[in-house]
Amino acid sequence: MIAPMNGALDRERVTAVYERIKPYLRVTPIIEVNGADFGLEPFSLTLKLELLQHAGSFKTRGAFTHLLTRKVPAAGVVAASGGNHGAAVAYAAMRLGHAAKIFIPTVSPPAKVDRIRSYGADLTIVGERYAEALAASEEWAAQSGALAVHAFDELETLLGQATLGLELEAQAPSLDTVLAAVGGGGLLGGIAAWHAGGGPRNVRVIGVEPEGAPTLTAALAAGEPVDAPAGSIAADSLAPRRVGELMFPIARDHVDRVVLVSDTAIRRAQQALWEQLRVVAEPGGAAAFAAVLTRAYQPAAGERVGVVVSGGNTTPEAFGRALAE
Repeated sequence: MIAPMNGALDRERVTAVYERIKPYLRVTPIIEVNGADFGLEPFSLTLKLELLQHAGSFKTRGAFTHLLTRKVPAAGVVAASGGNHGAAVAYAAMRLGHAAKIFIPTVSPPAKVDRIRSYGADLTIVGERYAEALAASEEWAAQSGALAVHAFDELETLLGQATLGLELEAQAPSLDTVLAAVGGGGLLGGIAAWHAGGGPRNVRVIGVEPEGAPTLTAALAAGEPVDAPAGSIAADSLAPRRVGELMFPIARDHVDRVVLVSDTAIRRAQQALWEQLRVVAEPGGAAAFAAVLTRAYQPAAGERVGVVVSGGNTTPEAFGRALAE
């Protein structure tokens, strides 16, 4: 169990949350391929296509966990986001009949702006990066009384994202390793907490970060969450200023390692997913696969590897530019 959180993220509680939010989710599919399909050594590779989730990313799991397990006031909910979390909160609020106020920075791409607006949320674009949008959302919450829904550093967020680990384990019970991208760390922390709590296998959990946004790498080096650069083509989804306080002890104790990938590698991963599988992933959604494709993570002989393709909020124009670069 996760001692720093007093068992709050144990498998029993994650399972209970999953049963609560499951009616509002898609059980996203997996696809089993071989490393040889991508010019790599032959090994078993399972992709969890979470980009097919409602609102286009895994963030919907955490959003529904908040709105279904906490009391939502008349003022509704408020969230700050690079885009995917905002879309998820806006979608969950729409489904459940609550007002939503979303703050996003200017780095958020048009696909995510349009998706948030399509769900009827009140959208404000402020600042260049996530940290500035977060500050604005906190001010709004204090003024309005709206329920703040944090993108990664709240228990409900981690519980919701941990349900992806539960679901993937049921779909692919023989995996040895799971790779997931890191921004604020909600997804990686949730998956790591799920596997740390027991289960049929000793599954390794690997974090993947862009070189331009090494938030967890910096935190592990410092022994605590610290400010890190916030660059990369995946800055709208994987570049908060620092990882969450709640996920950090989970990552420190239960994540096997963190690897870094370049923006070029992320683009190559987007291209490979499209060319081989016709999967359209946004940069942040393809980052974990980039670690396998470039051998930043090298599986051992016979290793069965799972990779979370975590988001697909892009436009045909943006995706076409990515393929052309």
